[in-house]
Amino acid sequence: MDRSVAQGRPANPAAGGRRLWLAPIRRLWLAPAWRSPAIGLLLVAFAAGVYLGTQVPGRYYDHFVWQASAFLEGKAAIRYPVDASAAGPGNALFQDVLPILSSDTSPRGLLPFPPLPAVVLVPFVAIWGLATDDQTIFTILAAIDVGLCWWMLGRLRIRETVRLGTTVVFAFGTVFWYTAQLATTWYQAHIVAVGLTLLAVGLALGADPRAQDPVEDGAVEDRGAAADAAHALGIDRRQFVAGFLLGLAATARLTVVLGAPFFVLVGAGGTRWRGGWSAALGAAIPVALLFGYNVVTTGHVFHPAYDFLYRLESRAYTALGYHPEWSAEDPRYLPQNAAIMFLTTPDVLPARLPDSLGVNDMPVCQGSDRTRGLFDSACPIAVPRDIGMSVLLTTPAFLVAVAAIRRYRRSRLVTAAMLAVVLITVVDLMHFSQGWVQFGYRFSLDWVPFALPVLALGFEAMAGGGRRTTALAAGLIGISIAVNAWGVAWGRLLGW
Repeated sequence: MDRSVAQGRPANPAAGGRRLWLAPIRRLWLAPAWRSPAIGLLLVAFAAGVYLGTQVPGRYYDHFVWQASAFLEGKAAIRYPVDASAAGPGNALFQDVLPILSSDTSPRGLLPFPPLPAVVLVPFVAIWGLATDDQTIFTILAAIDVGLCWWMLGRLRIRETVRLGTTVVFAFGTVFWYTAQLATTWYQAHIVAVGLTLLAVGLALGADPRAQDPVEDGAVEDRGAAADAAHALGIDRRQFVAGFLLGLAATARLTVVLGAPFFVLVGAGGTRWRGGWSAALGAAIPVALLFGYNVVTTGHVFHPAYDFLYRLESRAYTALGYHPEWSAEDPRYLPQNAAIMFLTTPDVLPARLPDSLGVNDMPVCQGSDRTRGLFDSACPIAVPRDIGMSVLLTTPAFLVAVAAIRRYRRSRLVTAAMLAVVLITVVDLMHFSQGWVQFGYRFSLDWVPFALPVLALGFEAMAGGGRRTTALAAGLIGISIAVNAWGVAWGRLLGW
């Protein structure tokens, strides 16, 4: 019986009509086949809105536009230096260029950066030329990376709320937000590499059902002791594609390829040998093409512009701790760079403020009556340090991963992910520069795609521990988002 009739009130046929109209939408939303893609699209749209809404307008450091233009000319070297004029943009402000003798009448220079972001821009530059808005293009690609993160985490057997929370941490609680809204040369490389690595990790997880299980035992044992030995040297196509995507990511950020051991322990193939061999072969193809590109364009396997620029920068910026007598990749840089990654804090109650280049300092809080403010550039409470900041301060949610590492220490997935994270981190820390000028520690984006599944398992463990641990996890997510919003705001205030 209709409750409205039983209670002596007239029935509302319009309400029933609304329920009938909404019923198909409700069924579609609750259906897993539709729900997950719909949430993913909403996350992409929301991330795009936030990233574009916090974007600092202005075209600068668009090296890859010039590189794409050179490719369209059939050249590897860009036109350089070119002064800005009414006829078009210039690049004379670029410092990361190795000037060379050119075979045509225009002066040219070689960029040291792996070329994949420029390849991505080729069709856009073919249409709009040097006026191409690469910043907006890569900011939109960064929003798509958020959708790829949601998809990748869907390969794990975790709660939907955990999947959503981990995606939100990646999108707005890590330096990826700062990367996405800035989207200049170095950040463009991160955006491309992160997306491809998320695809690679997601394919491996989806092809390895045992790795999806957060309570898996005997994790470090061989995946396929009973597999047919006759196929040991065969190539698994799924694992090959995962490896190829990782190798392709390395053509934007070379150190990403050090995450390859992940695909030995996680993915398709039946045995470690077959899975690892398949992934290695896939990764080797784009990496070999990158080295071949270097040889053809420079005569060297490793781009000589890096060493040239290191000699210049290490002498010009000795205040940053660079040592000209060391190499660009040197174990002696490990201690000081590890301090940046783990220990560096904001400058609290600063007496001076770095300018937009992070070189010259300007006095703050002039006058005894000034009150410090959170976003007052004339008299701030605290400002981020341009050399970088601790990943645990910028993303305290990473601490949740400890719950997964402790509880699932026999998990093959956790073992593989931590191995990838450690290998990438060690090599990154040996590099003389750690991403200056920046908010947070952008090199962390090289290993974040491998760390996200572990972080998700950590959230899953905390979600199963009751209200107190769930509230703690939610609090860490909130703090991570707030810190990165603060960093994005200060990046704009400081002109970074």
